Amino acid sequence: MKIKLLFITLLLSTLGFAQSKSTISGVITDKDLNNETLPFATVTVKGTTTAAQTDMDGKYTLTVKPGTHVLVFAFLGYESQEETVTIKAGETKTINKALSSGSVTLEDVVIESVQSRQKETALLMEQQKAVEIKQNIGAQELSRKGVSDAAGAVTKVTGISKQEGTGNIFVRGLGDRYNSTSMNGLPIPSNDPEKKNIALNLFSTDIVEYISIDKVYNPRIFGDFAGGNVDIISKDFKGNSLFEIELGSVVNTNAIKQDNFILQQGPNKLGYSNADLPNNPLGSYSFKNSLIPEKEAPYGGNANFKAGKSFDIGNEGRLSLFATAGFANGFSYREGINQSVSAQGAKLKSFDQKTYSYNTNTTGMFNAAYRINSDHKINYNFLFVNSSSQVNDEYRGFIRDLAEDDNGFIRRGTYTQNKLMINQLLGTHKITDKIDLNWGTSFNRIKSEMPDRTQNTLKYINDFNGYVLGVNTTTDNHRYFQNLTEDELAANVSADYKFGKTEDGDQKGKLTVGYSGRFKKRDFDAIQFNFRIATDQMNTVVDPYNLDAFFNQTAYNNGAFQIEAFSGLTPQIYTGDQKIHAGYFNLEYKLSEKLTSLIGVRAEKVYQKVFWRTQLDNSGRSNTFDKNEILPSIVLKYELNDKQNLRFGASKTYTLPQFKERALFVYEDVTEIKVGNPDLYPSQNYNVDLKWEFFPKNEEIISVGAFGKYILDPINEITLASSTNDISFLNTGDTGYVVGAEFEIRKNVFEVDSANRSKLSAGFNASYMKTSQDLDSEKVRKETSYNINLTSSKDSFTGAADLLMNADLTYIKEWDKSDSSIMATLAYAYSSDRLYALGVETKGNLVDKAIGSLDFILKTKLNKSLGINFTARNILDPKVKRVQENRTEDITVLSYKKGVGLNLGLTYQF
Repeated sequence: MKIKLLFITLLLSTLGFAQSKSTISGVITDKDLNNETLPFATVTVKGTTTAAQTDMDGKYTLTVKPGTHVLVFAFLGYESQEETVTIKAGETKTINKALSSGSVTLEDVVIESVQSRQKETALLMEQQKAVEIKQNIGAQELSRKGVSDAAGAVTKVTGISKQEGTGNIFVRGLGDRYNSTSMNGLPIPSNDPEKKNIALNLFSTDIVEYISIDKVYNPRIFGDFAGGNVDIISKDFKGNSLFEIELGSVVNTNAIKQDNFILQQGPNKLGYSNADLPNNPLGSYSFKNSLIPEKEAPYGGNANFKAGKSFDIGNEGRLSLFATAGFANGFSYREGINQSVSAQGAKLKSFDQKTYSYNTNTTGMFNAAYRINSDHKINYNFLFVNSSSQVNDEYRGFIRDLAEDDNGFIRRGTYTQNKLMINQLLGTHKITDKIDLNWGTSFNRIKSEMPDRTQNTLKYINDFNGYVLGVNTTTDNHRYFQNLTEDELAANVSADYKFGKTEDGDQKGKLTVGYSGRFKKRDFDAIQFNFRIATDQMNTVVDPYNLDAFFNQTAYNNGAFQIEAFSGLTPQIYTGDQKIHAGYFNLEYKLSEKLTSLIGVRAEKVYQKVFWRTQLDNSGRSNTFDKNEILPSIVLKYELNDKQNLRFGASKTYTLPQFKERALFVYEDVTEIKVGNPDLYPSQNYNVDLKWEFFPKNEEIISVGAFGKYILDPINEITLASSTNDISFLNTGDTGYVVGAEFEIRKNVFEVDSANRSKLSAGFNASYMKTSQDLDSEKVRKETSYNINLTSSKDSFTGAADLLMNADLTYIKEWDKSDSSIMATLAYAYSSDRLYALGVETKGNLVDKAIGSLDFILKTKLNKSLGINFTARNILDPKVKRVQENRTEDITVLSYKKGVGLNLGLTYQF
């Protein structure tokens, strides 16, 4: 009987509690970001353990007892807010809250427990929530993996690799021409006359909030796309104030082993130089820079500071200012084989090459963000980057028809300076609850200069016991000046209209209409002064390390040599003019509770004109194309459950030839010569993607994807049938395709949440792909003036590697009481064999062999302000190797080791 009464009592108590419980729910938003929803914020009943965390849509639900409660709304790095609520039994109340960073200092030190929009957790959440298929990599992940620039950053993303020794990237096996680069959604110009995209290693990670990579096309992106679009999102300061100084030193193990590390004289060691054309260069020897190399101490370093400050303006306004400036330099050295050979393996040029390099990068960025109120925000971004590269190359060995006893010697001194200025003004506005307006405009300028590149050719004569100047042609000894200026104006404007509600109260649809425009002008000029050596001076012994003793005004006056240019002092030039106007619409619509579609169309009017006057065509000519493109796309997202998505995407895009590829201009390197092709025309691309995603926890993801691309009239770099093996750009066949699969996993191995927190996490991604294209020599002969015979009728795309892998293991330990912490990461990257250039005239393809690299990154915080960092890059120091796959055997044509890079840094935050 007692048991029965006890059971009835418990039942009545339970029913009574069920009838008396109350519910508080709502949405938490980010006031600093136009009230975007804020996932992972917390709502706590003050003085209790009752709490809830917002989901990916910023929603929360709390079950409380009837009465009066104080709710605390919090998000780390933002000001907490409290609100007193009185609620009756069985009542449901909705309380929404907008949080702001306010006066809280949001420190940019990723190993602290600071939740920000650049954290991996937040970016993974955004990836899960978005309808578009994209991947983001934020400042936290970049720091954890020891990445110093944007080029290294994107290679940590599945299916992306970087060309050795450059900032050029390949996305899913497709190189520079198939990709695009932007900053805050606006396009940026290239720094290289031969490239479409700017070298991403110019952008230090100090200016990066996160990098967004679109490998699946959507109508917001310009249609010149097949591989991917890299969008660099610049830092947007949140907090009250920040001031940080960082100092570091860097060495390369190859460079510091050299007792005689030498560079050419003239260039400024800070990366700035002014080497204009000399006065009367055809009538006197008046070149400013010496030909005598100078010895350097190969120790580099870096210095950087960051500062931020925010000011309240009125009741709702807030002005946030952020600036960063830094300088970094470094030395490197490599030595190895560099040669070109025939299909039978006969040497054309065969060298032991030594390369001494010195690079600088100066970066300055300013950002002003004015939040007028919660509905309106305007941003201004200014970025200045000055990068320089100083290279002294020494080639010793075989030169056909000149030094066939392995007695040749070529020295080339190359200095390149790039100055990039980016100006952007952007605005976001909430017009009504249903209408948002976004706009942006930019003016960018890139100036790339190669002042006074020097090249001298010599051969050793045993009978003379010394070197004499070698001459096959007058260009063997020359000085070269090159200038490029490119200006680009761009504008974006779009409006979003939200309509409809689902049964759960979510947005059912959103229509976006927009306009994009970009207007690019390029001016390029180059002049080369060739030295014609007098016949009676051919056997004059010279010192390779003191060529000023021969090339000087006195020797010129005595007739030892003459100075010539292809058309007097008239430089070779080409100019490029490109105008693109585009209109687009996107319709995002929730077809069911789980299925969302994104259907769009972009229409573009594309105009491109190239004019040239060069040594191959001194009369001056131009060519133009004017075309219209209609580019449809569709993305479908199916939510299998709250942790899994299935996505599908399909689109049509195109690929434009670049200015220099269509200008009849010749660029000469020591072992190869490139020449433009005026008959080049665009390719058409059809793209499809399928992807499954699983998000087990906030910081974890497992994904598997498949993709395919079908390309009409693909463009390749091809060796021409010529005595000098020139390389040009040709539509080499009718069709080509890329198919592949991608896999990614990020997983916490273990995590201990205590006063002294520790965590071990691991990440791995891999992509496997196959590329194939038809190669048709007859098509090339019909469409161009080039007479070529391709070795194969079918082959891979240049730049494509079948297998790419990245893996990392990170351990983090934090001590709360001392504000100290330690983070250690091992990061490994692997690329399988990669096709560098297609073979012709029975010559085999040039293939870059598989390579792997291992980095170690250690970051520490000794206290709240002081940190010490150490990085070791390329620990395994594998051999970089390129072979020519002839029918009889593979012949090594390039081989060297880069050495290990060691960096020690000190960071202090005030």
